[in-house]
Amino acid sequence: MAQHHAPSGHERIETSNFLMIVLILLTVAVGGLVEIVPLFFQRSTTQPVEGLKPYTALQVAGRDIYVREGCYNCHSQMIRPFRAETLRYGPYSVAGEFVYDHPFQWGSKRTGPDLARVGGKYSDEWHRLHLINPRDLVPESNMPAYPWLQRNAVDAEGLPVRMKALRMLGAPYSDDEIAKAPEEVKGKTEMEALISYLQVLGTARK
Repeated sequence: MAQHHAPSGHERIETSNFLMIVLILLTVAVGGLVEIVPLFFQRSTTQPVEGLKPYTALQVAGRDIYVREGCYNCHSQMIRPFRAETLRYGPYSVAGEFVYDHPFQWGSKRTGPDLARVGGKYSDEWHRLHLINPRDLVPESNMPAYPWLQRNAVDAEGLPVRMKALRMLGAPYSDDEIAKAPEEVKGKTEMEALISYLQVLGTARK
């Protein structure tokens, strides 16, 4: 009569779906922590690059509009360290450029070009015309138009709350800067805010 022995060791793991899943999850969790945790203590990933400044009140408003309109779905803000990328867009991106970005706008899809170094590349008027109707400047563009941005006023009242939240995450805003934010954007349109944001992207590291 054949004798059956209880599985042990490696055999037990291979024959138990539950145990296999638990051990896989544990391995992935430990491996992830080993990769991620050290980054929180490296100066190169937690300190701003030289010349980087927190966004102004108008730029914060513009960044919120960028997120609201889903620009990150078609534009990345991350230049990878490959020759083809640096020749087209400029110096590759480093972590210290994004310490004031919450959340990051790195993206992963490029239906449109990367915007990490778009600041100063075009004039304010170019951006305005491009946002009103992209095909007036780039005939083959499939980017949607955003004409309402030049009619909508910036939400000034909500800015102090958003800037306080950014300060909690590390942006060095003073109480005075936060208090003056509504006045700084008074009379500004969403178009002006978005252009102000685009014009500062990548300017700390050219």
